[in-house]
Parts: sequence; structure tokens; C-alpha cells
Amino acid sequence: MRFLVDECTGPRVAQWLRDQRHEVSSVFDQARGADDENVIRQAFQEDRIVITNDKDFGEKVFRDGLPNKGVVLLRLEDERPENKIRVLKHLLENYEDRLTGSFTVVDENRVRFATARIPPLHPA
Repeated sequence: MRFLVDECTGPRVAQWLRDQRHEVSSVFDQARGADDENVIRQAFQEDRIVITNDKDFGEKVFRDGLPNKGVVLLRLEDERPENKIRVLKHLLENYEDRLTGSFTVVDENRVRFATARIPPLHPA
């Protein structure tokens, strides 16, 4: 899968995803300080799912209607990289096929999906 890992999610998560053979861009490595709107636009242009800890992405998707390929929002009690990786491992092993086009909220105990807006390939 193709992911864009937000700066707040961190470089260890991005590297773990690469080690799992996913194609990964990292805001931490490539564009520190980028605002959320630019992050979600870049992910859309590059056909990537955003992985973030920043709940502002919900506003960008649902209130502002920004086009996206999907967002995974990690809402964790334990923000250590090891826990993020453990939760993502579970998510990918069990729900990978549902991530594209979804706004996915994940915590240590559950996974919730909402439909994220995906515009048509060719605007009308």
C-alpha cells in the first residue's frame, strides 16, 4: 500500500511500514512543519493514505471536504512508537482491504470506519 506518514506519527512508524514493503512518504523526513491541508493534498496527489495522530484531519475531510484517498487516525492512550506499530500491525493484518477511501479511527481496542470523500478520477 501507499502511505504518507504525518510528522506527529513519527519516523519509526514510517520505517516500520517500509520494512513491511509498503511505499511510504514521511512528512517528518521530507516536509517538517507542513500544515495539515498541504499534507492531505500531497497524499491525494500521490495516491497515498494518510496515517496521523492529528484529529484535525477529520475536519479537513468531513467539514472542509478535501479530497483524499483515505486517512488512518491513531487515537492512542500510549503514543510510544512501539504501540503505534503494534496497533498498525493489527490494523493492516485485519483491515487492510478497507483502508482506501475510508476515514479510519483506531485505538488500542477498536477500529471504526467512516466513508471519506474520494472525487472522480476525471472532474465532470
